[in-house]
Amino acid sequence: MTLSQEIAACRVCAAHLPLGPRPVVRVGDARARILIIGQAPGTRVHASGVPWDDASGKRLRDWLGVTSGQFYDEALFAIMPTGFCYPGRGKAGDNPPRPECAPLWHDRVMQTLPDIRLTVLIGTYAQARYLGERRKATLGQTVRAWRDYIGDGFLPMVHPSPRNSIWLRKNPWFESEIVLHLRTEVARWT
Repeated sequence: MTLSQEIAACRVCAAHLPLGPRPVVRVGDARARILIIGQAPGTRVHASGVPWDDASGKRLRDWLGVTSGQFYDEALFAIMPTGFCYPGRGKAGDNPPRPECAPLWHDRVMQTLPDIRLTVLIGTYAQARYLGERRKATLGQTVRAWRDYIGDGFLPMVHPSPRNSIWLRKNPWFESEIVLHLRTEVARWT
């Protein structure tokens, strides 16, 4: 059984998932150079089984400067959320990713991706896992300090959700600095 098949068969936190387990990852090609690590699938992605198959994904692909075909080409991009399954809805949006998932799978997945040159950390949960104590007090401060992490191959970003449109308007440096850098790096590795 391949690692992707093992992940697809995972039922570790099934009792905590209101829609049941449906791990959504794309990590099947060791040639991938760019890894996208987000939070957890939403309901639309859970239903389709396709990562970033929503308005957030459309904005993310625009930020990356790639087509859908390029984005879903596993030889170019690996896609791994912090939690692989939809965690359910909470009071202020979706629940956090399940805590069992990343410790169980991330290291194993990373071992199969030896050529990753850039890891895009989208949102607080991905940044907490990979930047640890190096991250700043807030997500905005961490993203603003992106140059502190790029030498290690990490690029912290806000979530491309339409809910973050106000934050993006208040922080025009994000697109002029980070998106520009991201597109340059993506063009270099794709």
